[in-house]
Amino acid sequence: MRPVIVSLAVLAALSPAACTKKEAAPAAPAEEAITHISAEGDVAAALQLALIEAKPGETIVMPAGTWSFTTGLSLDADGVTLKGAGQNDTVLDFSGQTGAGEGLLVTSDDVVLTDFTIRDTKGDGIKSKGADRIIYQYLTVEWSGDPKETNGAYGVYPVESSDVLVRNVTVRGASDAGIYVGQSDRIIVRDSVAEFNVAGIEIENSTNADVFGNVARDNAGGILIFDLPDLPKIGGHTTRVFDNQIERNNTRNFAPAGNIVAGVPSGTGLIVMANQDVWISGNRFVDNRTVHALLTAYTEPFTDERYNPLPRDITLSGNTYSGGLDDPQGTIAPIAQALGGSFPAIVTDGVNRWNSGEPQTVNIVIDEPLDVGFVNLGLGTYPLDPSNLAPSFERPVGVVVPEPAEIVLPHAPATP
Repeated sequence: MRPVIVSLAVLAALSPAACTKKEAAPAAPAEEAITHISAEGDVAAALQLALIEAKPGETIVMPAGTWSFTTGLSLDADGVTLKGAGQNDTVLDFSGQTGAGEGLLVTSDDVVLTDFTIRDTKGDGIKSKGADRIIYQYLTVEWSGDPKETNGAYGVYPVESSDVLVRNVTVRGASDAGIYVGQSDRIIVRDSVAEFNVAGIEIENSTNADVFGNVARDNAGGILIFDLPDLPKIGGHTTRVFDNQIERNNTRNFAPAGNIVAGVPSGTGLIVMANQDVWISGNRFVDNRTVHALLTAYTEPFTDERYNPLPRDITLSGNTYSGGLDDPQGTIAPIAQALGGSFPAIVTDGVNRWNSGEPQTVNIVIDEPLDVGFVNLGLGTYPLDPSNLAPSFERPVGVVVPEPAEIVLPHAPATP
């Protein structure tokens, strides 16, 4: 991950390694085939062999039981379905893994991963790279015991892809982000649970995403919508975050020492950083101890001329906020003390220009009842200077941007 320095007014950012997106291509037609992995003998070896020899259109069915693995699995054939006997019935246990890699790596298109659990990987749980039209469903990725820095970084980790569906997935214990989608286009993350991770759900450097019906609870930070410079895909935009339960994201930050996400304050519900056209509605923010929603600029020096470090066209409308805000944490705690000991529900850093440039139109719309607290920290310029702190509780006069259109993924089955 590339470093991002946390100022008094902003949080640390997550940033995976840069990667290059490939064009979508339909899977080659093939005869249907079903391979059943026998529960007798060496299940780990049989499964890896089946994945290596898989043909387009094949379904690989894993038996019920808990099966031990010492090395990671990989799949690079298009159109394959990997299916277990049930989310709680087929468990792939990587506690004896000898390397530091992921449990399962997918690098092919039109893949369905369904009905199994991956547990205690040394690295990421399931990673897919350049895997278009992938479906993650009815999966659990978890690390046993209390959250700890030695857990793998990411639970479910699709990057550099188009048409990504993550639904009915549970991730717990990731030392970075539980459900992460990066540098991708046309994304749905729905009906999933992210708990006891450093960050629950993250959409980064991606476009056209719907994040809804999820529960992000007991993480250090709940939901993150980020855009970062110096990656092949720049200009994250057009994301809807709606009808989620974002609660009690007060778990201690257990990221490894020196890792940038170690700077994310415990108690943060949602962060939008340097992204555009983000619609946040119908969410329930409950008992996040530092701040429910934070809108912030990127803070590090950058030379990427494609990049805009400001959050723009951000709308918060029809959310509910309750509890929390009573124990601010991390590097932004001193600024809360300057405001009387706590933050209101919604905070923006107030940055609207960088270097010697002219002020930009940020367009923040706070369409919430007047009893929902708001503060603009008034920092104004980037690079940030804390001495510019000029907090204002007056809501900005923004221009409402139409809600983004629903994301439709033609390859995905209807959700029951």
